[in-house]
Amino acid sequence: MESKLIVIKGDITKLNVDAIVNAANHSLLGGGGVDGAIHRAAGRELYEECKTLGGCNTGDAKITKGYKLPAKYVIHTVGPIYGREGGNEADLLANCYKNSLTLAVAHNVRTIAFPSISTGAYGYPIETASKIAVTTVKNFLDEKKGYVEKVYFVTFSDTDFKIYQNLLLSL
Repeated sequence: MESKLIVIKGDITKLNVDAIVNAANHSLLGGGGVDGAIHRAAGRELYEECKTLGGCNTGDAKITKGYKLPAKYVIHTVGPIYGREGGNEADLLANCYKNSLTLAVAHNVRTIAFPSISTGAYGYPIETASKIAVTTVKNFLDEKKGYVEKVYFVTFSDTDFKIYQNLLLSL
């Protein structure tokens, strides 16, 4: 079975998938943007579980229940702050996707949705970040055939949607 990569413009907190990925901060206790939206939609229980995880390092990922979200799980990953990671931004960003997918496979996640990690407040240029995201996910799925069936890239703006759409069409 071939995995599908799909781009959509919408609200990641409304998706009926097995897992959504949270572009989290190091504390995992909520913040702005996608992180804040996921915490608000999931409810207080998500915050309480995240308090037990001891935070998360850049490029790593941790998993929690989805609570009030349609998704069964939330996979939290901390993206790099562009220009502040000693030139390791690309590797750290790729690790966000790899480590999130590794957790997904370990928890039998068949459908997963990613936001555009690090492209908001963390300042990663969308053109570069989206290439890293799509390439990393495609390579992972090629190596781990049959585990994850659908990967959604969920964008917020029309511009980001078109960038991801063009990348997926070029595969």
